[in-house]
Amino acid sequence: MFSDLSERLDYNLSDLLLYVRKGNLQQFYNYSAACHWHPDVEFIMVLKGSMDYFVNGQTIRIDQGNGIFVNSKRMHYGFSQDQIDCTFIVIVIHPSLLGEEASLARKFADQKFGTNMDDFLLLTDQIAWQREILLNIQEIYDEMHTREPHNPLRLLSLALSLCASVGDHVQQSAGYNDNEQSWTIVWKMTGFIHQNYEYKITLNDIAAAGTVCRSRCCKLFNTFVGQTPNEYLSRYRIQKSCEMLKETNRSISEIAIACGFQSASYFTLIFRKQIGLIPQNYRKQALRIELLNK
Repeated sequence: MFSDLSERLDYNLSDLLLYVRKGNLQQFYNYSAACHWHPDVEFIMVLKGSMDYFVNGQTIRIDQGNGIFVNSKRMHYGFSQDQIDCTFIVIVIHPSLLGEEASLARKFADQKFGTNMDDFLLLTDQIAWQREILLNIQEIYDEMHTREPHNPLRLLSLALSLCASVGDHVQQSAGYNDNEQSWTIVWKMTGFIHQNYEYKITLNDIAAAGTVCRSRCCKLFNTFVGQTPNEYLSRYRIQKSCEMLKETNRSISEIAIACGFQSASYFTLIFRKQIGLIPQNYRKQALRIELLNK
């Protein structure tokens, strides 16, 4: 229902909606990614260190070697309260890879990954089926990043295997309906930001996207996201700029405009305030970290 309002992801391949990356918390402001949601299901495996993970109002600790499955359309982000770095693999799988909407496979996936099911499942290497999923996460990362040319059938097969394995264990969640209306409003407001962060956005615009007043908008953000609307918008813009700095060769001026900043100088000022580095130095640091992690 809200897929057109979700976060826009930079999938590895334009015609295969699969996001497979290695990341670290150090790249984010205060070692905390921006809170977001998308219709895709997400898998995380921690390679080094540990992280705290927020999902729909709950915070979970994920230690090295373990991971998490995050269900579709959940507000989520990883962070470190102690501001200690963590390296991880993230895999995001779009619903379109699970078949046509009318197909039997897609109907099964829509049921298992619906809003009334578990928000997340922790994955540890102590349980056989969870250990298998963790191994598959590493395998799909290797397939995407170490083998050329890409074999789309193998990538698709691995993605489907991940979803099938977790689908066997996702259960119906109690209590979702208590906050369903509020979550729907939050999805609409954050989705509006995801789709329009490159433009000028006011608090009135965000509230209007959820068809609520300004005070209700602020209260919902505080309750369900833990940030003010303007904080969320600013951090989301900076997150997207970080992704562009790491994953593209676009100039600082181009990235500034693409992320909703009025000028490169203003972008640099806000970026340095939040990240502690100017964009050029962040790009260089991110490149060094990527080379070390390979």
